[in-house]
Amino acid sequence: MAELKIKLIKSLSGRKDNQIATAISLGLRKVGKETIQPDNDATRGKIATIAHLVEVSEI
Repeated sequence: MAELKIKLIKSLSGRKDNQIATAISLGLRKVGKETIQPDNDATRGKIATIAHLVEVSEI
């Protein structure tokens, strides 16, 4: 199963509520924090919501 490494590269300060909630649901609370998530449609949808705030790489 493929996995994605997601890193928060921009601050959540001043962002819309849904973007903050999406980042938190991915386990990203602070700038520089990384998390590994499964590569599925749900995760891809979350990434699309906050694509301008994160950096994604495949593992």
